[in-house]
Amino acid sequence: MRVHRLAFAAAFVIGGVAVAHADEAAGTYKRPNGDPVRVSVNGGKLYCQITGGKQAGFEMCHGMAKTGANTWQGSGMKHPSMPGFMTFNGTVTVTPASLTIKGCAVGQSMCDSETWARQK
Repeated sequence: MRVHRLAFAAAFVIGGVAVAHADEAAGTYKRPNGDPVRVSVNGGKLYCQITGGKQAGFEMCHGMAKTGANTWQGSGMKHPSMPGFMTFNGTVTVTPASLTIKGCAVGQSMCDSETWARQK
């Protein structure tokens, strides 16, 4: 019986780690220009919205799917200096200290990226 409780406790801890790991991208980041960005995970999808500065409310990534341990990809990425109707294929890579966002048009021939610092 004791072994059974230990196995249950271990499964609970491992399950808790998996749940925490799924949302590790969520948080507030700062773009190189100083604009704050809120990154959230809703329904298993990643969203990035500028929350301050001249473009507050602009959503840079919308509904990106998790494709690896710290990587998200999707076609719903927008760039704040491009017309709002344009979307790009994007990749977001997360580390404990930063997030790198990369968007590409025309396959992989025209790309832009920036790295955002995670805020405490």
